[in-house]
Amino acid sequence: MTQETIAAETFEATGDFPIDELLSDGITNTPPSFVRAILKAASDPNVTSFAGGLPNPISFPQEDLLESMQRVVSEHGAEAFQYSATAGLAGLRAWIANRYNKRFGTDYVADDVLITTGSQQVLDLLGKVLLDKGDGVIVEKPTYLAAIQAFALHQPVFREVELTEDGLNIDELNAALDAGAKMIYLIPNFQNPTGLTYSAEGRRQVREALADRNIVVVEDDPYGELRFEGESLPYIGGTALPHGVIMGSFSKTVTPGFRMGYLLTKDHELLKKLNTAKEAADLHTNVFSQFVILDYLTHHDLDEHLVKIRDLYRTQAAAMTDAMEEYFPEGVSFTKPEGGMFLWATLPEGISTMDLFDKALERNVAFVPGDPFYAEPGKRSTMRLNFTNADEETIRDGIKRLAEVIAEAL
Repeated sequence: MTQETIAAETFEATGDFPIDELLSDGITNTPPSFVRAILKAASDPNVTSFAGGLPNPISFPQEDLLESMQRVVSEHGAEAFQYSATAGLAGLRAWIANRYNKRFGTDYVADDVLITTGSQQVLDLLGKVLLDKGDGVIVEKPTYLAAIQAFALHQPVFREVELTEDGLNIDELNAALDAGAKMIYLIPNFQNPTGLTYSAEGRRQVREALADRNIVVVEDDPYGELRFEGESLPYIGGTALPHGVIMGSFSKTVTPGFRMGYLLTKDHELLKKLNTAKEAADLHTNVFSQFVILDYLTHHDLDEHLVKIRDLYRTQAAAMTDAMEEYFPEGVSFTKPEGGMFLWATLPEGISTMDLFDKALERNVAFVPGDPFYAEPGKRSTMRLNFTNADEETIRDGIKRLAEVIAEAL
């Protein structure tokens, strides 16, 4: 038998070997992203989509980033294309620490910062480091659906606490804490999905409830710099609580495609474990992207750039809420965010927004039903609407068509 003949031979296994028998319990019980399915359904260019969480492409500083890319290649050469430290570039970590110190009067240093592949990776790392099957994790009701997905892989017990206009329901929070939890996950500013922001008093009450508990306090804040009304408020945990973790991202302020996120914490024992988990996951975040982001931040005034984004989003948010006030039928309420990218509408009880989605799509308008934003399954009468990825005229027309669908359901 010649070498060529041996190479040409093929082997085919016999029998039925289902992959389901080999999958972990965690992945088996974790649903795929509902938003991804919705975005696919709403990808028709004729559909006005309020479903995605997409920053407006107008806000991307493309020419400035191109200049940074060219400068990085010219000045750093092979270093920008080589392996690097798991924690991230020291210069970028120092910039982030200084930014938070300037905004909040904190005392972060570069060694308190870990650069991640998007803030979504922070959720993944926290789940790996903290959660075993059956452990308690406290979340807002409703909360960010991708956080539910990331934590669900580890099969925790979700303890939902009702989110109000001021923050968490304190009685429910204390009950959840008494039931036991290793971590609490919060989105204090312009929450995804509701657009709500914790008040100063609401933050104080939550901080007091957590002060005597041994629990990791995670505050996810990708939208904090997108405030277009009111004043910024201090974090609940941050440096005030021993296991405070702040999550941030350049996705909403510079570009989402670079997948550049980070966390800050003074808890270096926890940070060491998160660093180990990241090293096992991907060694480090994209080095070239880190160099480009750092160069952009060094050569340009981020605050000037943010003014443009805030002005744009303020106009778009007003266009949506004005249209909803004009067209939505009585009995439908909605939030009026002071920043961020989303608002939350609540229909009369008994109206399933999941059932409403297909009818809205027939009218060429899309939203995200409220169901996947709750840790506990069930039919909901809520919906999330994104206002940052359409112009004023498109928003107004889309809201009018959505209002017609809701009116018919009522």
